[in-house]
Amino acid sequence: MTHGSRNVSVPALARVEGEGGLEIVVENGQVAQARLDIYEPPRFFEALLRGRSYTEPPDITARICGICPVAYQMSACQAIEDACQASVTPQIRALRRLIYTGEWIESHALHIYLLHAPDFLGYESGIHLARDHPDIVSRGLRVKKAGNRLMEVIGGRSVHPVNVRVGGFYRAPATAELRSLVPMLEQARDDAEDTLSWVATFDFPEFERDYEFVALRHPDQYPITEGRVVSSSGLDITPAEYDSHFTEFQVSHSTALHSVLDGRTYLTGPLARYSLNSARLPAGVRAAAHAAGLGATCTNPFRSIVVRAVELLFACDEALRLINGYQPPDPPAIDVRPQRPQRPHQPQQPQQPHRPQRPQQPARDDATGYGCTEAPRGLLYHRYSITGDGVITDAKIVPPTSQNQRAIEADLKDFAAARLGLEHAKLTSECEQAVRNHDPCISCAAHFLDLRLTEAGPGTGTRTEAVRQT
Repeated sequence: MTHGSRNVSVPALARVEGEGGLEIVVENGQVAQARLDIYEPPRFFEALLRGRSYTEPPDITARICGICPVAYQMSACQAIEDACQASVTPQIRALRRLIYTGEWIESHALHIYLLHAPDFLGYESGIHLARDHPDIVSRGLRVKKAGNRLMEVIGGRSVHPVNVRVGGFYRAPATAELRSLVPMLEQARDDAEDTLSWVATFDFPEFERDYEFVALRHPDQYPITEGRVVSSSGLDITPAEYDSHFTEFQVSHSTALHSVLDGRTYLTGPLARYSLNSARLPAGVRAAAHAAGLGATCTNPFRSIVVRAVELLFACDEALRLINGYQPPDPPAIDVRPQRPQRPHQPQQPQQPHRPQRPQQPARDDATGYGCTEAPRGLLYHRYSITGDGVITDAKIVPPTSQNQRAIEADLKDFAAARLGLEHAKLTSECEQAVRNHDPCISCAAHFLDLRLTEAGPGTGTRTEAVRQT
């Protein structure tokens, strides 16, 4: 990066999943552009799904992410079942919500303790933090272990669970199996309370943003597995209407698609979920959030670590509630089969003499289904079209990080503009932290970070400094 007569090299961003780059363009001393360059090769999961059986997406899409595989499985199941006009039982829905809380617990604990807290405490990494504060990091790992164990008991294993299927589960855990997790989850809940009190003491830069928030909203629950898609500007639609409002497009500097809502930049994730749904949190969790300094909404991305701690506490509470009321689904899965649409009878037209008949095109019997759930990082949308024989003809997956790219770039543009005069180490740290606020998962979106700043001005020519991750 060049600024004035100084050359500042900013290394690759650490403590995120994936690799990519950031380019800041300064013209006449002003930040004209901030670009998040995602240069990891695309993985083509949507193309991979075409031609496969309608039963396969839960297992295939789980491989998109090792941190949030359940999110992909749940959105996939929801979309396939929608296409097949199938509705699972309340017991299956509750078990799905329960395994999803395990994913929220492990993902939020990982982000808070190992990826984000070191920024606020001046440590290079979670490992360096553990050297001085082993008890703190041990607490975070203990919470994460509880989430992983919950996923393992329900899903068969904690990474890429194998017990999830279209229609439900291959096997429902016995009540005793889930009850055995209660002591671990009660400890995790106590640790989550301590986590929230701890992160509330961090120093947060003043950086309020005018985000358009997008998240699910459920009539009476904090959203995880289902709901309508709503926004802070008044959007209120079903998942089936998603494509009518959200548009993806390619940009030259990213192998992940950007997304806009009716042409506008928006943000999904914990800040959006909390700001649109904080009234739906249980009273005890809501009181803990207020004690930690949060109001009904939060628009400072640096305080997202506090919001994640609130959601961590909620997920522990919700897991205990669901286990207490658990009724094993019997059977553990409903029968889900593709639906052949009923077409009105068309009378056969008489053949005209001496006129060749045009070959009949086979009628398409594709059915399309839609699914939205709340991954730890935000809204995750799936859409599938399947034939009456159960073959997938089209697939669309929109991960949270790809939706948030434009908001991250907008944050960085404004954040960096006021800090171009900072010395190297401080500027590096603060730019990295501004990105980590959003816990980007580049492997999901299509990976991170070198930082390049190009400075151009009258009579100065153009100079660019770049550092690539090795």
